[in-house]
Amino acid sequence: MPDTLYQILGRHRAEPLPERKPEWLKVKAPGGQNFARLRHLMRDLRLHTVCEEARCPNVGECWEHGTATFMILGDVCTRNCGYCAVSHGRPPVYDVEEPARVAAAIAEMRLQHAVITSVDRDDLPDYGAFIFAETIRQIRQRLPECSIEVLVPDFQGNRDSIRAVLSAGPDIYNHNTETVPRLYKRARPGGRYERVLDIFRFAKEAAPQVPTKSGMILGLGETTEEVVATMRDLRAVDVDILTLGQYLRPTADHLPLDRYYTPQEFRELRKIGMELGFRHVESAPLVRSSYHAWEQVQAAGV
Repeated sequence: MPDTLYQILGRHRAEPLPERKPEWLKVKAPGGQNFARLRHLMRDLRLHTVCEEARCPNVGECWEHGTATFMILGDVCTRNCGYCAVSHGRPPVYDVEEPARVAAAIAEMRLQHAVITSVDRDDLPDYGAFIFAETIRQIRQRLPECSIEVLVPDFQGNRDSIRAVLSAGPDIYNHNTETVPRLYKRARPGGRYERVLDIFRFAKEAAPQVPTKSGMILGLGETTEEVVATMRDLRAVDVDILTLGQYLRPTADHLPLDRYYTPQEFRELRKIGMELGFRHVESAPLVRSSYHAWEQVQAAGV
């Protein structure tokens, strides 16, 4: 990468963070008729969304456009990642009727593209793979024209679980890398960086026709060189779509924010990603893995 780009991207925080968020991170408070309708629909069907559980800053925009990311397998995670707002602990027994309810909600919303994610379920023998696969099958039955993206946990690298989800026929297989290798032990103690790369290698081997996708949050203390090296690693295992967004500390109990990246820095990282060969890179401060997911699919030609 040219030195000029490192000059743009390589700055590190040399002074205290500003007391207020930069202007480019301010969003409109959620509200509106469609937002209220979707919230009631989720409650009526006893469904969870990562939009709410992870305190996504884009919940108002996405819900007003009639899109949402469904979180299956409950709202309690077996892991305790340092950046994540989702509750952790011992999850309840999963609900075998949940896939049908998710499919019913998606059919009622008439979605063109649905994103299905989950908490980690290390307590289950298959880590939740069956419920993912069944949710895909139920959506196909209810609304066959809807494309389906799964944002899956790592299933502890279990190939039978990965294969089970891929065999159900998702249109995109997504697993977030989240951060650079050096920060895994601190930020993602239950995960393994090499396991992430192995997951993508196997996914392409098992279902080469299914595009793969991954995402990172920036501002945890990584260097520019580490970000670009991670992007290179993901391309080396043929990841097709990449998302890059700003880490926003959920509470004082979560990992501290190292710095804010500017919109220009995100644009430069997108340029680097496209030069590395990703089919599409969504890179901006407020980007999350499922933000503008339908537009990402179109841009990547999936």
